[in-house]
Amino acid sequence: MWRVIKLGGVTRSEETKMASSMDLRLKQRAVIEFLTAEGCSPIEIYSRMKAVYGEMCLDVNTVRRWTRRSREENPSESTVHDQARTGRPLSASDSKHQSRVDQLIRENRRVKQIDISIEIGISQERVHHIITNLLGYRKVSARWVPRMLTPQMKLQRVQICRELLAKFDEDGEDFPRQIVTGDESWVHH
Repeated sequence: MWRVIKLGGVTRSEETKMASSMDLRLKQRAVIEFLTAEGCSPIEIYSRMKAVYGEMCLDVNTVRRWTRRSREENPSESTVHDQARTGRPLSASDSKHQSRVDQLIRENRRVKQIDISIEIGISQERVHHIITNLLGYRKVSARWVPRMLTPQMKLQRVQICRELLAKFDEDGEDFPRQIVTGDESWVHH
C-alpha cells in the first residue's frame, strides 16, 4: 500500500524546491516514513539508513520514535516537519528580546544588566550578549552608548591621523604644543 506524505499543503513546484533544500534530518525522516509504510522494522530501517548516511545517520532511538509516530498517524495528516512546540523559546537572543533590551537602554542609559534581566525574564549572560554583541553597545562612564562607526567615519579618522603625522614630520618638537585635546562625545537621539 502506498502512502502519501503531506509536506504542509504546498504546490508541486514548491515541493520540488523544498526537496532540493530539505536538510538531512528531514530527508531521513521522509525515508523513515516511506520504509515504515513498506512494513520495515525500526532496526532494519536504521541499518539501511546507516549504510547510506554513515555518521550523519539519525540515532536508533530517533528512528524508533519516528517509526512509532508514523504508524500512529493518519496518512493524510502525516508530515516530516516538527510540530510547533510550546514552552521556552529556543533562544533568548531573538529579535523580540533585542528590541526590548534596546528599548530599556534608551529609556535609561544607566540601567543595570541585572535589572534588564529581571524585567525581561532572561539570564544576565544573555542580556550581556545582546547588549555588547548584537546591539553593539559599550559602557562609557557607566552609560550604554552605541559604538557603530560607519565606513566613512573610519576613513575620516585615518585621514586625520595621516594629516597629524605629516604635521608632526613638518613641525617636529613644536607639534605637540599646538594640539588641544578633548574627549569624544556620543550624542544619540
